[in-house]
Amino acid sequence: MQDRKPTNAEIASELDSIADLLDTREANVFRVRAYRQGALQVRRAKDPLADLVLEGREERLKDLPDIGEGLAGVIAEFVRTGRTGLHQDLLGEISPADVFRQVPGIGEKLADRVIESLGLSTLEELERAANDGRLSQVEGFGKRRLQMVRDVLAGMLSRSAARIPRNGGKGKDEKPDEPPVGLLLEIDTEYRDKANQGRLRTIAPKRFNPEGRSWLPVMNTQRKGWDFTVLYSNTHRAHELGKVRDWVVIYYDRDGAAGQVTVVTDTLGDLGKQRVVRGRERESFRYHASRVA
Repeated sequence: MQDRKPTNAEIASELDSIADLLDTREANVFRVRAYRQGALQVRRAKDPLADLVLEGREERLKDLPDIGEGLAGVIAEFVRTGRTGLHQDLLGEISPADVFRQVPGIGEKLADRVIESLGLSTLEELERAANDGRLSQVEGFGKRRLQMVRDVLAGMLSRSAARIPRNGGKGKDEKPDEPPVGLLLEIDTEYRDKANQGRLRTIAPKRFNPEGRSWLPVMNTQRKGWDFTVLYSNTHRAHELGKVRDWVVIYYDRDGAAGQVTVVTDTLGDLGKQRVVRGRERESFRYHASRVA
């Protein structure tokens, strides 16, 4: 049981996130719509739905329009635990190419080219690359396409506070509403240690797993007000390069500020092989340097 009961807005956000992931997988359009409609009805509800669950009256959830037995079960699980198994299972199945193909102007070939050339895996990383000049170096991204991608990403990411600063007064490396690099690297270390010791729950992703083996460790933890879900990168590129157990994807959320990062081993730094947060390499190197100073 989690320490605090979620608000209706937080429950709706979880349903929307599941809908987004289902949409990325090109799931049945009616199933995606069901989660979106469910999120809408949860936001419209006048009374706290968490109270129904915690008071043993979760059957009343089905009194709401568009909330059937399946959605009621997902809501109840989220209220009791702060997360849902469906959401975590979907996270283990989504590849960066799936994510990038959501962006108008980026088809399958361009998505693969971005991953091959820049090693990106999230929309947040793609947005940074679109604004710092890296994406313009990838074949196929002319000025018009690049501007369209910037505009589209600005809209797609506007629901999340995990945005890069544009022309504000903050320093180049400061990222508002993102966990500090040191915290992300601590989470990465904890996850890999526990995964190696077999101390984490595992899921059976559908991608690259024809035998249906439950092998992908998942860790959920809370630190300094942030909620984290952590798992190895189950992507084509990670399997192709033999980096599945090196690339660690960290999903984070706090008061509606949500996003994800990938932590990898970098071999080019002055301190030898070090774990770095992609897109925040300079901060990562400074963090390591401060620990050996």
